[in-house]
Amino acid sequence: MNNMMEYKGYHTKIEFDAESMTLRGKIEGINDYVDFEAGDISSIEVEFHSAVDDYLEFCKEVGKDPEKEYKGTFNVRISPELHKKLALCAFKDGCSLNAEVEKAVYAFVDSEQSQTRALAESVRDLTETIRMDNSRYVNETTVNSKKVIPFMNVKHTYKDEEILL
Repeated sequence: MNNMMEYKGYHTKIEFDAESMTLRGKIEGINDYVDFEAGDISSIEVEFHSAVDDYLEFCKEVGKDPEKEYKGTFNVRISPELHKKLALCAFKDGCSLNAEVEKAVYAFVDSEQSQTRALAESVRDLTETIRMDNSRYVNETTVNSKKVIPFMNVKHTYKDEEILL
């Protein structure tokens, strides 16, 4: 399921409000608060586009530069030990700490490491799938008067290697 939308460089995440039976969203990544809603799926995209266009028009009328998403700066809190290791890596590479962090983020986002998240989600989904009524499991058995769940062999391909979970 994809509930993200993009228009003119602005993004939103559409959410359903069960209490009011409406779809809602707000422009993400800016400090200004711009939200919108619709009563049906067919009009939510139109409402999002109108919200962005209204925001841009309002900024123009009041002489304000519209905010851009993600200016490229953010604060990250890490342990002093990791901070030291990262600073030493930057020193060895002859670059700034910011440049070293940027390289690490690029490596994570653009590499196969993002498959690690997908694998974790697959395992979580599989765990949910094998659950049954009242947290009982498929193939539950009794050993020494205790209920146990036999391990399942699950194969997953990761970087052309088969991993047995």
